[in-house]
Amino acid sequence: MTVLPLRRRSPAWTLANCLTYGRLVAVPVVVALLYWPDEHAARFAALGVFIAAAITDYLDGYVARTYDQSSALGRMLDPIADKLLVAACLLMLVADKTIHDWSLWAAIVILCREILVSGLREYLAELKVSLPVSRVAKWKTTLQLVAIGFLVAGRAGETILPHTVFAGVALLWVAAALTLYTGYDYMRAGIRHVMDDPR
Repeated sequence: MTVLPLRRRSPAWTLANCLTYGRLVAVPVVVALLYWPDEHAARFAALGVFIAAAITDYLDGYVARTYDQSSALGRMLDPIADKLLVAACLLMLVADKTIHDWSLWAAIVILCREILVSGLREYLAELKVSLPVSRVAKWKTTLQLVAIGFLVAGRAGETILPHTVFAGVALLWVAAALTLYTGYDYMRAGIRHVMDDPR
């Protein structure tokens, strides 16, 4: 009797990668729900999806490390999913004026830093130089997600927890300050390689 070899599951469909895919799918769902900023049900639904997506940001890395599911695909998609989620939410929150006036600068700082660091990472990747995520950068990401969570709840959240929007804006400014610090830190670490590149 011929024994057929077991087919190995594609590394693209590990649990860690599936969690990342889920975060990517959550982005358009949250955006769609935020199209109705005055509908409390839609706002709470957006918050629920956002929280689930934020949790996967921790879980996919934990699963990848614990069960040896690290892959090049996961390392590429994980930061992309994070940045899409943050950027899409910030843009929608600016559009519905949850973020307005001087608080716009906090959102601009965060978005500009993400674009700058992404460009730096892409350039350094060509030089085969990695730019590891610092502990402060992880705290920055956590604060960003918590701040955006409060702001996604928005006026609907005020019915349960007073000053929800104020708390979200305050945390957004703290996240923006950490964003400037980590952005400078990454630029300082990467600029040596940029200056040494003979091209």
